[in-house]
Amino acid sequence: MLPHLAARLFGTPLLVQRAKLDLILAVLSDRLNLAAPDVALAPPLPRAPNPPASPSSSIAVLPIHGTLVKRTLGLEAASGLVSYAEIGARLEAALADPLVAGIVLDIDSPGGETGGCFELARRVREAAGLKPVWAVANDAAFSAAYAIGCAAERLYVTETGGVGSIGVIALHVDQSAKDAQDGYRYTAITAGARKNDYSPHEPLHDAARAALQAEVDRLHTLFVAHVAAMRGLPEDTVRATEAALFFGPQAVETGLADGVATLAAVLAEFDRHLSAARRPSSPPRQAPTGKATVLRGTPTMTDTPSETLGVDEAAALVAEARREVAQSAQAIAELCLLAGCPERAAEFIAAGRTEAEVRRALIEARAAHSMESAVRSTHAPQDWAAPGADPAFSPVVAAVKKLVRREPLAAE
Repeated sequence: MLPHLAARLFGTPLLVQRAKLDLILAVLSDRLNLAAPDVALAPPLPRAPNPPASPSSSIAVLPIHGTLVKRTLGLEAASGLVSYAEIGARLEAALADPLVAGIVLDIDSPGGETGGCFELARRVREAAGLKPVWAVANDAAFSAAYAIGCAAERLYVTETGGVGSIGVIALHVDQSAKDAQDGYRYTAITAGARKNDYSPHEPLHDAARAALQAEVDRLHTLFVAHVAAMRGLPEDTVRATEAALFFGPQAVETGLADGVATLAAVLAEFDRHLSAARRPSSPPRQAPTGKATVLRGTPTMTDTPSETLGVDEAAALVAEARREVAQSAQAIAELCLLAGCPERAAEFIAAGRTEAEVRRALIEARAAHSMESAVRSTHAPQDWAAPGADPAFSPVVAAVKKLVRREPLAAE
């Protein structure tokens, strides 16, 4: 297990905050026979439980807490690791749950490994096209954690929370001097000149350093492009952050977050947002002017100014429209199912009927059916009423004859 941990820490690029990396090294230094960084260790404090989701809106809160790795290999309970696969599985479960209307990512992570990070982040953005996804840096969304959080439709940060660290880091440990002191000398027999690159038992030679730097630069370029696309910022602006950390209002001013709020406040705002989206009617839209506008969040989540839409915002509006159509179609299908005519759902949806119109049509159809049932006769027609029957057997004719026989008696 120790060689595996060392291989995941050294000689490979990481998307992790430097302070957290030093903490990990301090924890593992004795077991890996390394000099520990000068970091004060403190026992982990228990986290408060997540606030309950609002029952009226069925918001799923997905915790993203701890150091992010591609696979935990059973270490998550004792080490504070959480895997991208586990987060992805929770996300898929929330998307598949018909009772979940929206998803909030509760993030408190310094970042972690590169493998699996951007795949999960892209899946978060895809998920936002199916159900609304918001995120909260509560209290840290650094490096890989920020890559995931910025893929949400909105990203908030707590007053003391931070985001950023949009950078890549890789470490190499040269313990050849310690090996010599301990009387060890390692000899690698290889095929391929680069097979022994990044060995901890010899100094890092120039070719290996250049190759590792090139990979770090490549991943940084990928990271910058990802954040720029998700946040609608120029790549030069993102690159100019130089992997710095931004806290509270500063994160909003830099464009890396949409507002400052606690998790509880975000859940309340999200509940109102979902409730408004479920309303059957909406105000009429303005005539097209050639420029689209959208309301963006601010630190107080109120008085949001309108801005010209970028490509990502336009895509978000399209996704929102698709989501509204899907929700309306689901509501219509449920109404038809309850009314006992599920086959009419496709007819209503194709006609573009609203949920209110469908409900009214189903009620009217039900009322008409009830009236028809109330006046329908249950007596079968008699033989005398059939075409060609003998009139002498008609009860009407019989009644007339009886009256005619009584007339003379009345005259007397």
